[in-house]
Amino acid sequence: MNKTIKPLINGIITENPTFVMMLGMCPTLAVTTSAINGLGMGLTTTCVLVMSNIVISCLRKVIPDKVRIPAFIVIIASFVTIVEMLLEAYVPSLYTALGIYIPLIVVNCIILGRAEAFASKNGIIASMFDGLGMGLGFTIGLTCIGIVRELIGSGFLFGYRILPAAYEPLTIFILAPGAFLVLSFLVALLNKIREKKDLPPFTADNCTKDCKTCSMEACLSKNMTAKPADTGRKVKVRKAKDDSGKENDNE
Repeated sequence: MNKTIKPLINGIITENPTFVMMLGMCPTLAVTTSAINGLGMGLTTTCVLVMSNIVISCLRKVIPDKVRIPAFIVIIASFVTIVEMLLEAYVPSLYTALGIYIPLIVVNCIILGRAEAFASKNGIIASMFDGLGMGLGFTIGLTCIGIVRELIGSGFLFGYRILPAAYEPLTIFILAPGAFLVLSFLVALLNKIREKKDLPPFTADNCTKDCKTCSMEACLSKNMTAKPADTGRKVKVRKAKDDSGKENDNE
């Protein structure tokens, strides 16, 4: 079970395609003018990613190695066409808003990259969870960017007014420069949070041997092999015994 859940967690948190791996920047910056557009683009990409991963995993032993990339593109393009036709038939407003970026899912580096790096080398269940994790991570990234841009740029969120009517919208956030600004701020915020959680390991080089003023929280972790305070006390005890021994010898 861990082998199937791990790809799901990696796609959402550890290897988030938007905030960590910085993949699929073209639709990320172009369609996130509103939260609903970001959510729709993310879910559309998730559907294509999951289905293509499943089919590629099923055919991984049948597709010749020399033509694997063209074969992957044909499979991905087939699912993109199906999803595009479904959007046009049942969600025409979203289809119109996303426009040309729906067919461009075919060349999205996230889908082709996961097909080559994971689906072509792993089983069906693991490939499905990998596609689902990457797709949900991409959806979360696009939706977060869309929420910030729509809220600050218009005062609305998912089509509903959130900020009061007296609020003066900053229209730059729904333009192209606003996409770069929001993406950079969110990536910086995520990196700051990750830096606080990643504690440095305990080593002899970063040990000050002064436990009262030490800020090395990692030395209190379970992985620590020796505590500076204990080591210092042992040295002092041994030295005291040696001194007392010498005095006894002199006497």
